[in-house]
Amino acid sequence: MKELLIALGLLLVIEGLLYAVFPNSMKNMLNLMKDMPATKLRSGGLIFAVIGFILVWYIKKNS
Repeated sequence: MKELLIALGLLLVIEGLLYAVFPNSMKNMLNLMKDMPATKLRSGGLIFAVIGFILVWYIKKNS
């Protein structure tokens, strides 16, 4: 559970930094995402979720 909270905290730090350092770029990216079809967003999210799972699995396996 501790590792999950650490991962969530890191996610919030990274996302917060993106909005703090590149606010205009983030607004532009969100506007582009608004016009994308839901299927494209869903498949992209699934791909990143699988990559994240594999990364966590690999790190846990080799530590």
